[in-house]
Amino acid sequence: MTTAAQVPADGAPHDSAPADGSPTGGAPTIPGVRPKQPLAARIAARAGGSVMRVFLVLVGLFWLMPTIGLLLSSLRGPSDIAATGWWKVFTAPSQLTFDNYSRILDNKVITDSLLSTIEITVPATVLVVVIGSLAGYAFTWMDFPGRDWWFLIVVGLLVVPVQVALIPVSKLFGEIGLFETTAGVVIFHVAFGLPFAIFLLRNFFAEIPKELLEAARLDGAGEVRLFTRVVMPLGGPAIASLGIFQFLWVWNDMLVALIFADSKHPPITVALQQQVRQFGNNIDVLAPGAFVSMVIPLAVFFAFQRQFVNGVMAGAVK
Repeated sequence: MTTAAQVPADGAPHDSAPADGSPTGGAPTIPGVRPKQPLAARIAARAGGSVMRVFLVLVGLFWLMPTIGLLLSSLRGPSDIAATGWWKVFTAPSQLTFDNYSRILDNKVITDSLLSTIEITVPATVLVVVIGSLAGYAFTWMDFPGRDWWFLIVVGLLVVPVQVALIPVSKLFGEIGLFETTAGVVIFHVAFGLPFAIFLLRNFFAEIPKELLEAARLDGAGEVRLFTRVVMPLGGPAIASLGIFQFLWVWNDMLVALIFADSKHPPITVALQQQVRQFGNNIDVLAPGAFVSMVIPLAVFFAFQRQFVNGVMAGAVK
C-alpha cells in the first residue's frame, strides 16, 4: 500500500524527473533564454573560432599572394624589377608608379587584343547560355521522339577532349573559310560549351515543381511563355553560374585562340605570349598586361557572385 510520504497530494512521486527534462534535476530553463555555458566551454568556443578565423585569413592571403605580387610588379619600373623582388615595395614604396599602365594603354597590340577577346567571349557566352537554356528546357519538359537517347549523346560529348577535335576542325574551317576568324573561334567554343550547359540546366530545370508548370498551362500559357515567364526566372541562379563559367573559360583560353584566332588580331592570352617571345623577360609589359586581362573576369565574377553561390547551392537544401 502506498503511503502519504511516498505520494504527495498532487499525485506526483518524489523521484520523478524534473519538469525541465534534466536528468540531474538542475534548475529549470526559461523558454527563449539560452542556458549559460560553463566558463571553460565558452573560452574553448571563442578560442576555436578565433583560431579558425586566423587560419582562413592566412589561407586567403596565401592564395592571393601571386595576384598581389603581380599587381605590385606591374606598378614597378623595369630597373626596380630587375634589381629586387616585388616585396621590396613595402620598404621602398617610392618604387610604385603607373608608367607601365600608361605604356600598356599606348600599346596597340594589347589594346586590340583586349577588344578581340571581348568580341570572342561575349558572343560565345551568350550563345551557350541561350541555346543551353532552350535545350535544357526541351530535354526536361517537352516530349519528342528519342529524347532520352539524345540526352545520353549530349552527356557522352562531355568526355570528348578539345585536343581531339583540333585537327579535323582546322581542316573543316579551312575548307569553309572560317580558319583564323573570330566567328570560327566563337563556333568552336559554343560547340564544346553546349554539352556542359545542357547537362547543367537540364538537371536544374528538373527540380522545378511540375505542378507549377501545369498550373501555368491551365491558365493558357504556351511553351514560349512557360520558358520566358516561369522557367527562366526560376533558373536564374543556374543560368548565371553557367554564364560565369563559360565567360571565364573563353576569356582565359589560349589553346583554341592560338590555333583558330586571327594571327593579326589575337586575343589577350596569345598577345601576351607573343610579347614574351619577342621581347624576352619584359615583365614591365607582361605584368600590367596580365593584370588588366585578369581584372575584367574578376569584375564579372564579383558582379554575379550572389547568383553564382545560389546556383552552386541549388538543390542542396529541399
